[in-house]
Amino acid sequence: MSGHSKWHNIQAKKGKIDAKRGKIFTKIGKLIAIAAKDGSNIETNSKLREVVAKAKANNMPQDTITRAIKKGAGELEGVNYEEVSYEGYGPSGVAVIVKALTDNKNRTAGNVRTAFTRSGGNLGANGCVGWMFQTKGQIVIERTEDMDEDEVMMQVLDAGAEDFDAQDEVFEITTTVEDFISVRDALEKDGFKFVSADITMIPDNVTAVDMEAAEKVQRLIDKLEDDDDVQDVYHNAEFPEEFEG
Repeated sequence: MSGHSKWHNIQAKKGKIDAKRGKIFTKIGKLIAIAAKDGSNIETNSKLREVVAKAKANNMPQDTITRAIKKGAGELEGVNYEEVSYEGYGPSGVAVIVKALTDNKNRTAGNVRTAFTRSGGNLGANGCVGWMFQTKGQIVIERTEDMDEDEVMMQVLDAGAEDFDAQDEVFEITTTVEDFISVRDALEKDGFKFVSADITMIPDNVTAVDMEAAEKVQRLIDKLEDDDDVQDVYHNAEFPEEFEG
Protein backbone atom coordinates (compact mmCIF):
# COMPACT_ATOMS: atom_id res chain seq x y z
CA MET A 1 0.00 0.00 0.00
CA SER A 2 1.53 3.30 -1.03
CA GLY A 3 1.93 6.12 1.38
CA HIS A 4 0.54 6.30 4.87
CA SER A 5 -2.76 5.65 6.57
CA LYS A 6 -5.09 8.20 4.99
CA TRP A 7 -8.16 6.41 3.70
CA HIS A 8 -8.68 8.58 0.61
CA ASN A 9 -5.14 7.67 -0.46
CA ILE A 10 -5.86 3.97 0.13
CA GLN A 11 -9.17 4.22 -1.72
CA ALA A 12 -7.55 5.83 -4.77
CA LYS A 13 -4.84 3.15 -4.80
CA LYS A 14 -7.41 0.35 -4.55
CA GLY A 15 -9.27 1.65 -7.59
CA LYS A 16 -6.07 1.66 -9.60
CA ILE A 17 -5.24 -1.86 -8.46
CA ASP A 18 -8.64 -3.04 -9.67
CA ALA A 19 -7.97 -1.43 -13.05
CA LYS A 20 -4.54 -3.07 -13.40
CA ARG A 21 -5.30 -6.61 -12.27
CA GLY A 22 -3.00 -8.34 -14.78
CA LYS A 23 -0.04 -6.16 -13.80
CA ILE A 24 -0.74 -6.85 -10.12
CA PHE A 25 -0.66 -10.60 -10.80
CA THR A 26 2.76 -10.23 -12.44
CA LYS A 27 4.11 -8.31 -9.44
CA ILE A 28 2.68 -10.70 -6.84
CA GLY A 29 3.96 -13.66 -8.87
CA LYS A 30 7.49 -12.30 -8.42
CA LEU A 31 6.92 -11.92 -4.67
CA ILE A 32 5.73 -15.51 -4.43
CA ALA A 33 8.75 -16.79 -6.37
CA ILE A 34 11.13 -14.92 -4.04
CA ALA A 35 9.37 -16.17 -0.91
CA ALA A 36 9.24 -19.76 -2.17
CA LYS A 37 13.04 -19.89 -2.32
CA ASP A 38 12.89 -20.56 1.43
CA GLY A 39 10.48 -23.48 0.95
CA SER A 40 7.24 -24.21 -0.85
CA ASN A 41 5.22 -25.17 2.25
CA ILE A 42 3.07 -22.24 3.38
CA GLU A 43 2.63 -23.81 6.82
CA THR A 44 6.36 -23.59 7.59
CA ASN A 45 7.27 -20.58 5.42
CA SER A 46 5.58 -17.56 7.02
CA LYS A 47 6.75 -15.13 4.33
CA LEU A 48 5.25 -17.31 1.61
CA ARG A 49 2.02 -17.65 3.60
CA GLU A 50 1.82 -13.86 3.85
CA VAL A 51 2.33 -13.34 0.10
CA VAL A 52 -0.13 -16.11 -0.85
CA ALA A 53 -2.73 -14.42 1.38
CA LYS A 54 -2.07 -11.18 -0.51
CA ALA A 55 -2.46 -13.03 -3.82
CA LYS A 56 -5.80 -14.49 -2.77
CA ALA A 57 -7.00 -11.11 -1.52
CA ASN A 58 -6.35 -9.82 -5.06
CA ASN A 59 -8.29 -12.77 -6.57
CA MET A 60 -5.20 -14.32 -8.14
CA PRO A 61 -6.07 -17.75 -9.62
CA GLN A 62 -4.85 -20.74 -7.61
CA ASP A 63 -3.03 -22.32 -10.58
CA THR A 64 -1.10 -19.06 -11.09
CA ILE A 65 -0.13 -19.07 -7.41
CA THR A 66 0.95 -22.71 -7.58
CA ARG A 67 3.05 -22.13 -10.69
CA ALA A 68 4.82 -19.16 -9.09
CA ILE A 69 5.59 -21.24 -5.99
CA LYS A 70 7.07 -24.02 -8.11
CA LYS A 71 9.22 -21.55 -10.04
CA GLY A 72 10.56 -20.05 -6.84
CA ALA A 73 11.21 -23.46 -5.29
CA GLY A 74 13.09 -24.59 -8.41
CA GLU A 75 10.50 -27.16 -9.45
CA LEU A 76 9.87 -25.22 -12.68
CA GLU A 77 12.28 -23.11 -14.72
CA GLY A 78 11.98 -19.46 -13.80
CA VAL A 79 13.78 -16.12 -13.66
CA ASN A 80 16.05 -15.25 -10.75
CA TYR A 81 14.81 -12.01 -9.18
CA GLU A 82 16.70 -9.71 -6.81
CA GLU A 83 15.17 -7.37 -4.25
CA VAL A 84 16.30 -3.76 -4.67
CA SER A 85 15.19 -0.45 -3.17
CA TYR A 86 15.59 3.20 -4.12
CA GLU A 87 15.06 6.42 -2.20
CA GLY A 88 14.65 10.00 -3.26
CA TYR A 89 12.63 13.18 -3.22
CA GLY A 90 9.60 13.89 -5.36
CA PRO A 91 7.95 17.24 -6.12
CA SER A 92 7.74 19.64 -3.12
CA GLY A 93 10.36 17.61 -1.26
CA VAL A 94 8.08 14.62 -0.70
CA ALA A 95 10.06 11.60 0.53
CA VAL A 96 9.68 8.52 -1.68
CA ILE A 97 10.84 4.92 -1.24
CA VAL A 98 10.62 2.41 -4.10
CA LYS A 99 10.80 -1.37 -3.60
CA ALA A 100 11.41 -3.54 -6.65
CA LEU A 101 12.10 -7.10 -7.77
CA THR A 102 14.23 -7.33 -10.89
CA ASP A 103 16.30 -9.60 -13.09
CA ASN A 104 18.19 -6.56 -14.45
CA LYS A 105 19.23 -3.95 -11.90
CA ASN A 106 20.62 -1.56 -14.51
CA ARG A 107 17.27 -1.46 -16.34
CA THR A 108 15.29 -0.93 -13.16
CA ALA A 109 17.60 1.76 -11.77
CA GLY A 110 17.47 3.63 -15.08
CA ASN A 111 13.67 3.51 -15.21
CA VAL A 112 13.32 4.67 -11.60
CA ARG A 113 15.84 7.50 -12.08
CA THR A 114 14.03 8.68 -15.21
CA ALA A 115 10.67 8.70 -13.40
CA PHE A 116 12.09 10.87 -10.61
CA THR A 117 13.85 13.26 -13.00
CA ARG A 118 10.84 13.77 -15.25
CA SER A 119 8.61 14.48 -12.26
CA GLY A 120 10.86 17.26 -11.02
CA GLY A 121 12.29 15.11 -8.23
CA ASN A 122 15.65 13.47 -7.75
CA LEU A 123 16.86 9.99 -6.86
CA GLY A 124 19.15 9.94 -3.84
CA ALA A 125 21.36 7.46 -2.02
CA ASN A 126 19.78 4.65 -0.04
CA GLY A 127 19.12 5.91 3.47
CA CYS A 128 18.45 9.51 2.46
CA VAL A 129 14.75 9.25 3.39
CA GLY A 130 14.40 5.74 4.84
CA TRP A 131 14.99 7.05 8.37
CA MET A 132 11.68 8.93 8.10
CA PHE A 133 9.63 5.70 7.87
CA GLN A 134 8.77 2.75 10.09
CA THR A 135 8.01 -0.70 8.70
CA LYS A 136 4.69 -1.88 10.10
CA GLY A 137 1.84 -4.28 9.42
CA GLN A 138 -1.31 -2.47 8.32
CA ILE A 139 -4.78 -4.00 8.13
CA VAL A 140 -7.77 -2.04 6.84
CA ILE A 141 -11.29 -3.27 7.65
CA GLU A 142 -14.38 -1.81 6.00
CA ARG A 143 -16.65 -0.20 8.57
CA THR A 144 -20.33 -1.19 8.48
CA GLU A 145 -23.30 0.16 10.42
CA ASP A 146 -23.67 -2.96 12.55
CA MET A 147 -20.13 -2.71 13.93
CA ASP A 148 -19.65 -1.40 17.45
CA GLU A 149 -16.45 0.63 17.50
CA ASP A 150 -15.49 -0.20 21.10
CA GLU A 151 -16.13 -3.90 20.55
CA VAL A 152 -14.04 -3.97 17.38
CA MET A 153 -11.23 -2.10 19.14
CA MET A 154 -11.18 -4.66 21.96
CA GLN A 155 -11.05 -7.55 19.47
CA VAL A 156 -8.24 -5.88 17.58
CA LEU A 157 -6.16 -5.15 20.67
CA ASP A 158 -6.81 -8.62 22.11
CA ALA A 159 -5.49 -10.04 18.83
CA GLY A 160 -2.18 -8.29 19.53
CA ALA A 161 -2.42 -5.14 17.41
CA GLU A 162 -0.24 -2.16 18.23
CA ASP A 163 -2.71 0.60 17.31
CA PHE A 164 -6.34 1.07 16.24
CA ASP A 165 -7.75 4.04 14.32
CA ALA A 166 -11.47 4.43 13.61
CA GLN A 167 -12.25 6.51 10.53
CA ASP A 168 -15.54 7.28 8.82
CA GLU A 169 -15.38 4.42 6.31
CA VAL A 170 -12.81 2.03 7.71
CA PHE A 171 -10.97 0.79 10.78
CA GLU A 172 -7.19 0.92 10.40
CA ILE A 173 -5.08 -1.47 12.44
CA THR A 174 -1.32 -1.22 12.90
CA THR A 175 0.90 -4.09 14.03
CA THR A 176 4.57 -4.82 14.42
CA VAL A 177 6.07 -6.76 11.52
CA GLU A 178 6.55 -9.74 13.84
CA ASP A 179 2.89 -9.82 14.94
CA PHE A 180 1.32 -9.04 11.55
CA ILE A 181 0.49 -12.60 10.50
CA SER A 182 -0.88 -13.68 13.88
CA VAL A 183 -3.06 -10.55 14.16
CA ARG A 184 -4.33 -10.92 10.59
CA ASP A 185 -5.11 -14.62 11.12
CA ALA A 186 -6.92 -13.90 14.41
CA LEU A 187 -9.08 -11.16 12.86
CA GLU A 188 -9.83 -13.35 9.85
CA LYS A 189 -11.03 -16.10 12.21
CA ASP A 190 -13.23 -13.50 13.92
CA GLY A 191 -14.96 -12.99 10.56
CA PHE A 192 -13.57 -9.60 9.56
CA LYS A 193 -13.26 -8.84 5.85
CA PHE A 194 -10.14 -6.93 4.87
CA VAL A 195 -9.93 -4.06 2.41
CA SER A 196 -6.18 -4.61 2.56
CA ALA A 197 -3.61 -6.36 4.74
CA ASP A 198 0.06 -5.69 4.04
CA ILE A 199 3.46 -4.95 5.45
CA THR A 200 3.95 -1.27 4.67
CA MET A 201 6.17 1.69 5.48
CA ILE A 202 4.52 4.45 7.49
CA PRO A 203 6.15 7.90 7.68
CA ASP A 204 6.86 9.47 11.06
CA ASN A 205 5.90 12.86 9.63
CA VAL A 206 4.00 13.93 6.54
CA THR A 207 4.56 16.67 3.97
CA ALA A 208 1.35 18.53 3.15
CA VAL A 209 1.04 19.36 -0.56
CA ASP A 210 -1.38 21.58 -2.46
CA MET A 211 -3.48 20.36 -5.41
CA GLU A 212 -0.85 21.24 -8.02
CA ALA A 213 1.92 19.42 -6.15
CA ALA A 214 -0.42 16.51 -5.38
CA GLU A 215 -0.98 15.96 -9.09
CA LYS A 216 2.77 15.96 -9.74
CA VAL A 217 3.45 13.54 -6.89
CA GLN A 218 0.66 11.24 -8.09
CA ARG A 219 2.10 11.26 -11.62
CA LEU A 220 5.45 10.14 -10.19
CA ILE A 221 3.78 7.36 -8.18
CA ASP A 222 1.77 6.22 -11.21
CA LYS A 223 4.86 6.21 -13.42
CA LEU A 224 6.78 4.12 -10.89
CA GLU A 225 3.92 1.69 -10.29
CA ASP A 226 3.47 1.18 -14.03
CA ASP A 227 6.95 -0.39 -14.11
CA ASP A 228 6.65 -4.19 -13.90
CA ASP A 229 9.77 -4.35 -11.70
CA VAL A 230 8.36 -2.01 -9.05
CA GLN A 231 6.49 -3.72 -6.23
CA ASP A 232 5.66 -0.88 -3.85
CA VAL A 233 5.98 2.88 -3.65
CA TYR A 234 5.87 4.58 -0.24
CA HIS A 235 5.73 8.33 0.33
CA ASN A 236 5.03 10.90 3.03
CA ALA A 237 2.79 13.22 1.03
CA GLU A 238 -0.43 14.31 2.66
CA PHE A 239 -2.81 15.09 -0.18
CA PRO A 240 -5.65 17.60 0.11
CA GLU A 241 -8.94 15.98 1.13
CA GLU A 242 -10.52 16.91 -2.21
CA PHE A 243 -7.70 15.24 -4.20
CA GLU A 244 -8.94 12.05 -5.85
CA GLY A 245 -5.66 10.79 -7.30
